[in-house]
Amino acid sequence: MTKPSISREEIHRLARLSPFELKGEFVRLAEHYQAGRPGQKEKSTAHMLNAGRGNPNWICTGPREAMLALGHFALAESRRVWTADNLGGMPERIGIAHRYDQFARSHPELPGIDLLSACLSLAVDRYDLDRDALVHELADAAIGDNYPVPDRMLTAAEQIVVGYLHEELMDRRPPEGRLDLFATEGGTAAMCYIFDSLTKNGLLHKGDRIALMVPVFTPYIEIPELDTYQFDVVRIEANSYAETGVREWRYPTEEVAKLADPSIRLVCLVNPSNPPSLALSQRVTDQIKSIVESSNPGLIIVTDDVYGTFVDHFRSIAADLPRNTLLVYSYSKHYGCTGHRLGVIGLQRDNVIDDALAALPQADKDRLAGRYGSLSLDPGSIRFIDRLVADSRQVALNHTAGLSLPQQAQLTLFSLFALLPEGKAYKEKVQAIVHQRLQLLLEGSGMKISEDPARAGYYVELDLLAEAERTSGPEFAAFLKATYEPTEPLFRLAEQTGVVLLNGGGFDGPEWSVRVSLANLDDLDYLKIGHHLKEIFDEYRAEWQASH
Repeated sequence: MTKPSISREEIHRLARLSPFELKGEFVRLAEHYQAGRPGQKEKSTAHMLNAGRGNPNWICTGPREAMLALGHFALAESRRVWTADNLGGMPERIGIAHRYDQFARSHPELPGIDLLSACLSLAVDRYDLDRDALVHELADAAIGDNYPVPDRMLTAAEQIVVGYLHEELMDRRPPEGRLDLFATEGGTAAMCYIFDSLTKNGLLHKGDRIALMVPVFTPYIEIPELDTYQFDVVRIEANSYAETGVREWRYPTEEVAKLADPSIRLVCLVNPSNPPSLALSQRVTDQIKSIVESSNPGLIIVTDDVYGTFVDHFRSIAADLPRNTLLVYSYSKHYGCTGHRLGVIGLQRDNVIDDALAALPQADKDRLAGRYGSLSLDPGSIRFIDRLVADSRQVALNHTAGLSLPQQAQLTLFSLFALLPEGKAYKEKVQAIVHQRLQLLLEGSGMKISEDPARAGYYVELDLLAEAERTSGPEFAAFLKATYEPTEPLFRLAEQTGVVLLNGGGFDGPEWSVRVSLANLDDLDYLKIGHHLKEIFDEYRAEWQASH
């Protein structure tokens, strides 16, 4: 390999971009590699290996088939009410469960019908739901003939998804009290709604101090910097080492202790982390609990737990600090449904955010009464999670708020599937997929990472400077740092090998780290990526040795 054709100055300039925007430059170089270099007689047979995307290359088929079967039944119910050319009516509730049983018996060949029946039976048995009400809610949702009512989330759907979150994100040990949910257009919308409503309601102000547990998903870094917020950001850095040259990606006690500062109003974390992909340790959770109980009782915690299902016995901080935590979850990664945009925000009924609303100065209460006065004769009683819903539609369109009903039906079936034996087997399979790819990446590269039972393995963050020190000593690491820009290896990879990775510095990780998604390429592609990383290090090492 040779140095990339792009200049060091241009590399330095481009490094100011978000890693997701910088990725476009890597993709362009990789596409040139794939097309072949000028002067080549034939187009290259090499493939671009884009491990910068978090979108998995698998999908969960069973609940999708069940959704299609539900659609067939819902249409039959619609035609039962009103039959004309391409015209039907709204499904009727009375007797619909019995009619579903007849439909299922009459269509045993319909793909997904058996799983749909199993999901319905599980929901009725586990959550003590009225069967007519459940089947009607799902059938009507599949048709999509109504606005969402309740707008925050359908009644049975909310109860089922709460059960799913208790099982998958709280290790079957949920806290006491009620968890309320708002179904959103993926975790992306959840993030936007939370920041917006906290500021609209005077719980955060421009310039306030917040904390980020880093490395972290880039939008959590970029949103606070927007002119709307301009928050004073304190970084809680995962900067410990398991051994020389091997990052542990864990939060030292002294870093977590920063949260004891009561001027920090909010802390955001992704758990398991993105990109290191490690679940928060109980030690850190206990330390944050101690801080909340003593120094900073009003601290608001936003935890994004999208990767929780990739760790056995995962337990969200929302289970241990329920009063302080806004829980964000998305179905996109586990089920391969990023295009569906399925997510939820969870907030315990008894929480510090509603307490803070009640304690606002009268002037703020008067302002907010004007904002939400069209929704209630007692706007001050509107809870924060319902304000999230209203704010998501500029308050005036609150009556049309809520996630689309077909999406809520699919979300419900994903949740029920997870509780069935088939869903548990699927979970084991996708966990095995990412861990197999991680092992192949490490085999190809010869790199070493810390052993950690709480590793999700959906991504991995590799510290190239630490790896240089581990393999060849601090002099080699110092040479790399002095000679090249931190993102130079990524430009070299893209241009010379067609491999696209993201720069870890864009996630507030070490500047010389790289993020590899282990979800979106075939298994053996990760062995190839590992080999290319090794080639890069061999090339750099040769340059260093030649400079002596």
